[in-house]
Amino acid sequence: MKRKIYIGADSAGYDYKEIIKKHIADKGYEVVDCGPDNSDSCHYPVYGSKVALGVQGDPDSLGILICGTGIGMSMVANKYKGIRAAVCGDTFSAKMTRIHNNANVLCMGARVIGQGLAVDITDMFLENEFESGGRHELRVNMITDVEKDQYNCK
Repeated sequence: MKRKIYIGADSAGYDYKEIIKKHIADKGYEVVDCGPDNSDSCHYPVYGSKVALGVQGDPDSLGILICGTGIGMSMVANKYKGIRAAVCGDTFSAKMTRIHNNANVLCMGARVIGQGLAVDITDMFLENEFESGGRHELRVNMITDVEKDQYNCK
């Protein structure tokens, strides 16, 4: 079994969530659907928080969040310690945010990209791993220090 993926959306991202959920389950990932259960109007902070808390409590997992632009979801998720959420609208950014930033939550905008591209971005995000060591690890550790209020940029 591949790693666990927590996935959530708001009403704008619901259809994409359902497509991506099936796609990654078919690839062997364990999928935890954090909601919503339908496309009725809802509040994105609820589902962004559920995914962020899932990933925060399960460090080997990853998260996927989809709203209209991906921006609101990323703002919510990044409020949680240990979460490095990135909005991606292309496959290159999805690859690089995993390799260089050790992002653990992918955020996408259903009103910004097509469904096929969203699936491709998801694949690129899930298929790449962080290049630990060197400057990238140093920089991710600096982000962690910011969360702990211990980073001094002097």
